[in-house]
Amino acid sequence: MKTHHIHPLVDQFSRTISYLRLSITDRCNLRCMYCMPEGEEDKPTYSKTGKLLSHSELLSYEEMLKVVRIAVEMGMNKLRLTGGEPLVRKGILNFIHELVSINGLDEVRLTTNGVLLPDYAERLYLEGVRHLNVSLDSLQPKKFFEITGRDDFKKVWQGLLKARDIGFRVKINVVAMKGINDNEFVDFAKLALNEPFQVRFIEFMPLGEKSSWKKEQFIKTDDIKKIIAGVGQLTPFKSRYDEGPARVYKIEGSHGNKGSVGFISPISHHFCDKCNRLRLTSEGRLRACLLNDKETDLKALLRSGASRQKIRQSIRQTIVDKPKGHTLQNDLGENGTSACRGQMSQIGG
Repeated sequence: MKTHHIHPLVDQFSRTISYLRLSITDRCNLRCMYCMPEGEEDKPTYSKTGKLLSHSELLSYEEMLKVVRIAVEMGMNKLRLTGGEPLVRKGILNFIHELVSINGLDEVRLTTNGVLLPDYAERLYLEGVRHLNVSLDSLQPKKFFEITGRDDFKKVWQGLLKARDIGFRVKINVVAMKGINDNEFVDFAKLALNEPFQVRFIEFMPLGEKSSWKKEQFIKTDDIKKIIAGVGQLTPFKSRYDEGPARVYKIEGSHGNKGSVGFISPISHHFCDKCNRLRLTSEGRLRACLLNDKETDLKALLRSGASRQKIRQSIRQTIVDKPKGHTLQNDLGENGTSACRGQMSQIGG
């Protein structure tokens, strides 16, 4: 199909691209076992640090604002800030203030590990953020430490309760790992019944050249559903094209209490046919697919003085080239060798 026959924001598989995920830093205040790359140990804590980008390699806030304004002019209307951990980057609240003032941008959402939420929640709400995704893989402080390398469970829990009380819509993202946190799936499902949090179970994906993925730790969505079946009746909500990758269910307990749980199944039930997003990595590369390493170097364009029209053309071409789907299920070896070499902490989940 020729480029000029496609509307700028519809790809060649008729998917409307309306959602930009923006990784504003690869830095993080946790060291989760499946996310940060292996690297030299941080001697005071003996945890892995990974190779981080230098400050000059990151896009500046001004450069990001330019890209977002152009993307919104082209028709994208939703933005999610990711990392690394976005709240560790200095000046993020002022940056969000600038973002929410962009005419045509309907929503700015944030994915966070929650460690800094007790300090940031009120200002985030004042700046106009209403939706938070909080990554949390254990409700047990000891296991939280084993997974993240940091003893910060209490801060995350305080942040979640504060966000709830302020009025945020909160989703909790749980990376499902057999033998690590599968004995907590029932507790997470009960949390969805007892609190206004949507709990979303995410299949463990191998990402990056030094991924910690192991086949024996993978657990598919169908098995997660069986584990939580005793907590309450699961009834699927009607799927909407724009609701993202999760298959969402109402969960209803025996006492009439209700909540919602979601399942994100990139390996067992991939959602590529509904994918409506692009990702801008923390080093300024535009990706049409999380699990495909083809990228457009917007940073090089921005720093070489490229015109707005040239940047528009590059965004449009990235959309045209968006693959029909990933091949992760076919690519996986015993140790999770994947065609995707990109690092999650830089791409943004």
